[in-house]
Amino acid sequence: MTASPQPSGRRIPGSGLAKGLAVTLRTMTKKTVTAQYPDVQPDLPPRSRGVIGLFEENCTVCMLCARECPDWCIYIDSHKETVPPAAPGGRERSRNVLDRFAIDFSLCMYCGICIEVCPFDALFWSPEFEYAETDIRDLTHERDKLRAWMWTVPAPPALVPGAEEPKEYVAARKSADRAAAQQAAEAAAAAEAARTESAQPEDGDAR
Repeated sequence: MTASPQPSGRRIPGSGLAKGLAVTLRTMTKKTVTAQYPDVQPDLPPRSRGVIGLFEENCTVCMLCARECPDWCIYIDSHKETVPPAAPGGRERSRNVLDRFAIDFSLCMYCGICIEVCPFDALFWSPEFEYAETDIRDLTHERDKLRAWMWTVPAPPALVPGAEEPKEYVAARKSADRAAAQQAAEAAAAAEAARTESAQPEDGDAR
């Protein structure tokens, strides 16, 4: 015959009730605090999932987010454009141009898969959660509204010294530099045209 295992320790009757009462007493002595929402906004964790913002400059219309979405709530339309060669004798290239990017938040389950699979960091979580609508059709946010949510996306944590700059900052700076260079070139061309026109003699002055 095998000996029955000896109990490691006996449980005191009523110990569970005593622990529960101790927790109740500790809670009763704490001061209750009422959050005066919506006058006082809640202090949300930094990784809160509220709404999704679109950084359009980084989107290459790869369709990964739409294909991986479990709810099929992302709608993307695009067309192809031909880009002239950068150097003489080069080949023309074609690129996708985004026409529509929309997310139906009445279907979204906030799983975050679209943000994780995006290879170019075009989608970001925003902690904003106050976007309820009286009409369910208004919960489909088009790309202009998704772009506006980017202003509410919190800044990323500080980088360690010597770390690489975030891709979105680099892309935004390049876009701003290109726009500034284009505006400067147009202004210079307009000034040159005005200068040339003013330098030409009028018909009455011609001899």
